[in-house]
Amino acid sequence: MEKRYFSYQEIHRTAKTMAERLSATGFDPDVIVAIGTGGFIPARIIRTFLGKPILAVGIAYYDANDKPTQFPRKVQWIEEAERQLAGKKILLVDEVDDSRTTLEYCIRELLSHHPSEIAVTVLHNKNKLKRGAIPSEVKHYIVGEELGDVWIVYPWDARDIDEHDRNALSRRL
Repeated sequence: MEKRYFSYQEIHRTAKTMAERLSATGFDPDVIVAIGTGGFIPARIIRTFLGKPILAVGIAYYDANDKPTQFPRKVQWIEEAERQLAGKKILLVDEVDDSRTTLEYCIRELLSHHPSEIAVTVLHNKNKLKRGAIPSEVKHYIVGEELGDVWIVYPWDARDIDEHDRNALSRRL
């Protein structure tokens, strides 16, 4: 499978564009919810532009051997979720929409706490058949970049950031 490397600079620019696109819709979130671990850094960058607080959730869809499990499961959730989410406008952030299973699961969990609205942003959407669906309650779905079904390599997963940056740069040349 083809690998696509992204630099921190590319991620930052993409997150800024996503924040601008979201603002252009008129959606003004009360809170950003980051899906960990991949959504943490994009959510923090988006916070720079939107100035909203971040809450974090952990959803596991892979086992210890990086193989997908049958269903996602919560491994970390928002303390006093009802108080923090009820009646709020939520912006859900993740790094990639691959199978859509994690996104759907997390959105449905958030909806159980009765927010007033939910919007979703992802850095990358893989254009392929999805196993999950975005619930109709989601008013805005903002994608930073559409990709084919490639292996995405993010800088926060790099063991050697210099090598990672060389790979990201060589893709652009």
